[in-house]
Amino acid sequence: MTSLAPDLVGNTGSLSGVVVLDLSHVLAGAYAAQMFADFGATVIKIENPTGPDVARGFPPYLKTEDDEFSAYYAQYNRGKLGLTLDLRADEGKAVLKDLVAKADVLIENFRPGTTKKLGIDYAVLAEINPRLVYLAISGYGQTGSRSTRPAFDNTAQAAGGLWSMNGQVGEDPVRVGVTIGDLSATMFGVIGALTALRHAERTGVGQLVDVAQVDSIVAMTETAVVDYTVDGKTAVPSGNKHAWVRPYELFPCADGQVFFGGYTDKLWNASCELFGTPEAAVDPEIDTMRKRFDPDVYERRVKPLIISWFDGRKRSELEDLAGAVIPLTAIKNIGEVVDDEGTAERGMIVEADYGKFGTLRMFGQPIKMGVTPATPARRANGLGEHTDSVLAGLAGYSAERIADLRNGGVV
Repeated sequence: MTSLAPDLVGNTGSLSGVVVLDLSHVLAGAYAAQMFADFGATVIKIENPTGPDVARGFPPYLKTEDDEFSAYYAQYNRGKLGLTLDLRADEGKAVLKDLVAKADVLIENFRPGTTKKLGIDYAVLAEINPRLVYLAISGYGQTGSRSTRPAFDNTAQAAGGLWSMNGQVGEDPVRVGVTIGDLSATMFGVIGALTALRHAERTGVGQLVDVAQVDSIVAMTETAVVDYTVDGKTAVPSGNKHAWVRPYELFPCADGQVFFGGYTDKLWNASCELFGTPEAAVDPEIDTMRKRFDPDVYERRVKPLIISWFDGRKRSELEDLAGAVIPLTAIKNIGEVVDDEGTAERGMIVEADYGKFGTLRMFGQPIKMGVTPATPARRANGLGEHTDSVLAGLAGYSAERIADLRNGGVV
């Protein structure tokens, strides 16, 4: 860890004192760096002065009459310091190398080969700082015949098999509704970087952490791989149902739908009692989990019974009746989630002050630490907002040196 000027030190979280250089753009790398920032690391967002992170242009926007700020960008870049730097210029590369000498982690999500062309790849930077943890997130990874192919989240969902598994039975497959390729690569990237950081702290030796979106999706396909390698079964869309666990799906009710997952014998017996049909728990055709898993028995006997339980009852009534005993949950839209009492109790909606733009409400940090809690309620950086303080406080540059870099268009 590097000794920093007081104005550059992160909060008092568990990663306070760790310096992260964030060269990423849009989501995967940016979110990974934001996780470090939430837990106290000093994260420096590095953007080209004339071609910044394209996510700054993504909706929705916080607005005044004559200005706007991307809430998308804000959500994934909160708590970071902003530095502009032209990495195509020789002087820009020299500045980056000076920063790398003081850093613990570098995160980038360029297409493989880009940083090598720029002369700032892991092999080069590790010579400057052997303990550097270099997290590279890409579509297909840093190795393999497809490594240099362009990729987005949908690429990963398609190439990793997830797209083919999602959707309604008998219909064309449907992409997962969120950018799960980016999000899963983020999580695996953070785990990998923290693991490498621990190793570097013990040994003084850093390493390249190579995370591919496609690999991350493959690792998210649950039992699909072993279903294929063991039984030769290829996963197909199963709609709102589980492939073989029953009951475990969406059911209609008076004002929408609920998820019901009372499939074990204990949960089934409790459900029968709660909904006034105790005789169903001892019915010899459906009295065990294995019997209820049978598709014909389920469709003919179990599902109609559950539908009758929920008929005419509202979501809240069903949750009040059984939610504390059985996995029974209302299917909520995002507005209901944001305004939900449980969401507030868990601190999953936080507010950040954006000055003239007002207050931004965004999702919080799902990891709750008992001693060193995260601090997610912070604003994102303006473009190059902290360039002078970072170059002075971390790289040790004089005001004259910084002015020369600015006059030359390097920062």
